[in-house]
Amino acid sequence: MLVTYVTFNGNTEEVFNFYSAALGGKITSLQRFGDSPNGGQMAEADKNKIMHIALEAPHGVRLMGNDHLDFMGESFIAGNNFSLSLHPDSEELSDKLFNNLSAGGKVVVPMSKAPWGDYFGMFIDKFGMKWMINHQNK
Repeated sequence: MLVTYVTFNGNTEEVFNFYSAALGGKITSLQRFGDSPNGGQMAEADKNKIMHIALEAPHGVRLMGNDHLDFMGESFIAGNNFSLSLHPDSEELSDKLFNNLSAGGKVVVPMSKAPWGDYFGMFIDKFGMKWMINHQNK
């Protein structure tokens, strides 16, 4: 499954509430940066920002996103605020896709167990496209 993952500049919750109403969908997951394992060490202004949110709507619409924080490695730029997110059904396939697609690119987060329990990695391919790979352990 390929999902679009969008990043906003501090208003992700507002955006996803709007999209949910406009598309007739529902928010199925919401996690804040302050609730993460390192959340207590974050600036107060960042703790309530969205670390991950997911929306499902009719007609196969699935959208995920988060709020931008400066530690993510680059400045927020509207229009360059999305990634392609693959959701393979095994860790082995996750590794294969990660290695194949990241060849010649820049690894941002190596494949490993994420704080939310999934097997996750992130990179920018050699053409400048941002990718996420997330295998959800059942």
